[in-house]
Amino acid sequence: MALNDYFSLLQEPRRPWLDADALKAKFLTLSAAAHPDRVATADAAAKAIANVRFAELNAAHSCLRETHSRLAHLLALETGAESRAVRAIAPDLVDLIIPAEHLCREASAFLAEKARAISPLIKVELFERGMAWADKLSAMQATLAARRVKLDAELKQMNETWAAADGIPPLQRRVALPLEPLEEISRSYSYLTRFLNRLQEQQAQMTF
Repeated sequence: MALNDYFSLLQEPRRPWLDADALKAKFLTLSAAAHPDRVATADAAAKAIANVRFAELNAAHSCLRETHSRLAHLLALETGAESRAVRAIAPDLVDLIIPAEHLCREASAFLAEKARAISPLIKVELFERGMAWADKLSAMQATLAARRVKLDAELKQMNETWAAADGIPPLQRRVALPLEPLEEISRSYSYLTRFLNRLQEQQAQMTF
């Protein structure tokens, strides 16, 4: 089964980095024109086609607006495979992820202790400790977010290489494009996004 090219659906060139605001504007324009309500209700076939088109545009925007899913989709398009072999993450990322994992586990243990608390006095004490935990989680988020900013800069630089490869046949493209570095960034982005979401969720629970 052929893979939908979400870049093509949103009339965007294949690029590692996309401007989120410009992408949203393009999506809103295309989705407004393709909205099923614009099709005469008496024409069932046309209505069904419009529904499919509208759903595809929404799926394309949902995928491309998030960097980690956009990179996975781009790699699948360029390599012709939905997934590639799992490889070890970069050493510098390991140095960030391991402390983040330990912090998340310790925070989870504290949240479990907090959930079991009944005494008002203990709840007050746990609230104060929770604020300290929230600060730790916030600091870790800042560290991971800084790493993600660096990855964003790398992706923006890669756009030039992808632009130079426009129009090149698929086999030549695979040689010309830095797919392995992009795969490493994609993997790093996935880990960072996962932990940032987890840290943010735990931080929010600390203040309840």
